[in-house]
Amino acid sequence: MPEHHRLSDGHPDRQPDSRPPVLDFARDDLRTLRLDVTRFAQNNGLTDPALYRFVLAVHEIATNAVRHGGGHGRLELQRTRDQLRCRISDRGPGMPPTRRHTRPALDAPSGRGLWLAQHAGELTWTSDDHGTTVTLICPVAPPAAVDDVRAEPRFS
Repeated sequence: MPEHHRLSDGHPDRQPDSRPPVLDFARDDLRTLRLDVTRFAQNNGLTDPALYRFVLAVHEIATNAVRHGGGHGRLELQRTRDQLRCRISDRGPGMPPTRRHTRPALDAPSGRGLWLAQHAGELTWTSDDHGTTVTLICPVAPPAAVDDVRAEPRFS
C-alpha cells in the first residue's frame, strides 16, 4: 500500500521510485500539484503536445475534485511500461450518471474540465454518493531496452 503524502510548502515528501506518487490536495495545493504532475510526466517520457494535454487534464480533474468533491482530493500517479495513469478521487456527492462530456456552449460559465480531459487520453470514472474517482490513461513510449541503448549499428 503506498504511503499518502500531503503537499506542503510546494514540496511533496519524496517516495522511493518503486512506489507511485500519492498526494492528498486541497485548493491551495493546485499550483504545486500541476508542477509535480508536469515533472512526473516529463521524467516518464511524455513530451509536448501530449505533455501539455496530460497536465491540463489532470489540473482540470483536480480542480473539479476541489470544487465539487468536498474541497479536497487524492492524486495517484503511476507509470507502466507504455502508459501514464492518473487517478483522482474525492468524497463529494458524485456526478449524475447521465452526465455527458460534450463541448459546452461558448457562453457556458463552466463544464469544460472533463470535456478537455477526455482529449488527453482514455478517461473513465466511477461515481456514487460517496465520491467520484476519475482515471486518465495516457500512452507513452516504452522505455528503451538496455540492449537497444547499448547496441551499436552493424554494417555488413
